[in-house]
Amino acid sequence: MTAEKVTFTNTRGQSIELSNGRPFLLQSIIGKADVGADIQTQTAPFQDGSTYIDTHLQPRAMSLNVSILAANQEDLLYQRQLLASVFNPKLGPGLLVYTKGNTEREIKAVVENVPVFGVGSDNNGMRFQRTIVNLLCPSPFWEDILAENYKLEDFVSNFRFSFHFPVRFATRGDSKMLVNKGDVPTPIHVEFRGPVVNPRITNLNTGEFIRVNREIPTGYKLILDTSFGNKRVEIVGPDGIVQNAFHYIDLASTFFNLDVGENRFAFITDSGNPEVYVEYKHRYLSV
Repeated sequence: MTAEKVTFTNTRGQSIELSNGRPFLLQSIIGKADVGADIQTQTAPFQDGSTYIDTHLQPRAMSLNVSILAANQEDLLYQRQLLASVFNPKLGPGLLVYTKGNTEREIKAVVENVPVFGVGSDNNGMRFQRTIVNLLCPSPFWEDILAENYKLEDFVSNFRFSFHFPVRFATRGDSKMLVNKGDVPTPIHVEFRGPVVNPRITNLNTGEFIRVNREIPTGYKLILDTSFGNKRVEIVGPDGIVQNAFHYIDLASTFFNLDVGENRFAFITDSGNPEVYVEYKHRYLSV
């Protein structure tokens, strides 16, 4: 049977590995798949039952049951201190990586309390200590370690219209089929590397788009991120200085996600020859 392994890294950069070996033996993980759901409904006057509106997942709670296996009592005290230092509740969200066989996924987790060290002869000895680490994951979704990353190719299309005088417009853009293999919709991160004028990205499946009414000069980058709670529209200069560009957004824009399955994704600009990159991670309900 393939063993499970968990690696936790806190905001100080300290990491600890829990596996099937010494000094931290991972005995079990509770909460890998168990996530509660809030079902939202509404009831109208004289209605029997209710009408379903939506379902929202609750934060994921996990418990790691660990046994510290030490060479001697002095080593045991050292390993206890190390475990408590890495799983420090005061440090905020850390990164938990789960590995089993070919499956490797990650999730951000907050330590709920200082690790619980069991007492009594069944839980504590000269060279062993049973421990429980409680975690809370504000976002309940497991994600792939590596993001899907695509470069969209540039093309030029010209259009003529019958006016009283010759008029010619040129646009640049590309479209690509992006596949979301996860269990839920996932946000996207898009980067335009100038020069580009009035760039626009569109989910052709739904018609949702984001348009930035601004020229991005050569050497500058436009960053779009649709992550809930971390939505960003930024212009990054050659010197690394970041400028908030939310006020350049077209008011009809929507910070859309990629639906599960196939999504036809496109970009288009008024002019320029930008390099355009889009990346995203698949999101899963369990491991």
